[in-house]
Amino acid sequence: MSQKDPCQKQACEIQKCLQVNNYLESKCESVLREMRRCCARYPKGRSICCSGFEKEEREREKLKVTSE
Repeated sequence: MSQKDPCQKQACEIQKCLQVNNYLESKCESVLREMRRCCARYPKGRSICCSGFEKEEREREKLKVTSE
């Protein structure tokens, strides 16, 4: 039996928020922030729900390095 994804609850909250708000991310900043916090608590690869957020973080780091 596989372990439950530790950030699945936050991922579901994002989906609910987006559906209620016609997919306007700006209306769901608080739940997106909670998801990022959850993903930061676990090692890379621990949560499949965090894969997109991990990619976002890598892109942000690349931009930071190239702008310095």
